[in-house]
Amino acid sequence: MTPHVFVLVVTGALLGDRITGQPFATRSEVLATHGMVATSQPLASEAALAILKRGGSAVDAAIAANAMLALTEPVGCGVGGDLFAIVYDAKTGKLHGLNGSGRSPRKLTLAEFEKRGLQRIPSLGALPVTVPGCVDGWIELHARFGKLPLTDVLAPAIATAREGFPVTELIAHYWGAGAKRLAAYPHFAEQFMPGGKAPAKGELFRNPNLAATLERIAREGRDVEVALQPVELAVAGGKIQRQVPARLEDPQLARALPRHAAGGDVRDRA
Repeated sequence: MTPHVFVLVVTGALLGDRITGQPFATRSEVLATHGMVATSQPLASEAALAILKRGGSAVDAAIAANAMLALTEPVGCGVGGDLFAIVYDAKTGKLHGLNGSGRSPRKLTLAEFEKRGLQRIPSLGALPVTVPGCVDGWIELHARFGKLPLTDVLAPAIATAREGFPVTELIAHYWGAGAKRLAAYPHFAEQFMPGGKAPAKGELFRNPNLAATLERIAREGRDVEVALQPVELAVAGGKIQRQVPARLEDPQLARALPRHAAGGDVRDRA
């Protein structure tokens, strides 16, 4: 039998549209000489770059990006969440870490869960939410490493929240999926479902409430008193209801815990 030889020719067209570089890469490297920003949303990267160009520090830029992500990517980021940071100080050669994770609310004890007939912390609703540590993390980092006023740092996110922005494709996907699970919770729909639905890809979304909150944070810092309306929580089919107090009983619960990477306290200025 005569052997057959098959030759497979792979052309550039089959490998994608890359002219040079590794064919499996989806994008080219980003190169810069004075600064660089990497986020999951273009407007957040743009905000951080604008802060760097104005003479802000890397921490200023990071806070600006984080605030913008709270607006443009609410499916994964927000001022009501946690914050963790690793900061290298080039002047001192020291590496710093900051733990801005929230603690359990003081009154949300094991006895409280037992009284409600719960053996597990629910996945949704207000009961699994910890005391927010994000904003205190901003203030702590800015006090130590910031250069520009906090009003300038938060200005890009505030302006965009008032003017609106087009929701990007992947965020719109997760936004819609999350809205199906969270729409029944108090105030979610009025905040994140304008017109009764989650914004689709390309639709403009505005968040004037977040803009006002960021403005107060910029003016008043960590001691801002957020006047929350009492929220009625419905958990496990509406069987569990309670009212959330208008302010935290112990503000210290929300204080970030800054640490050196090796375990020292960054509040030690010596």
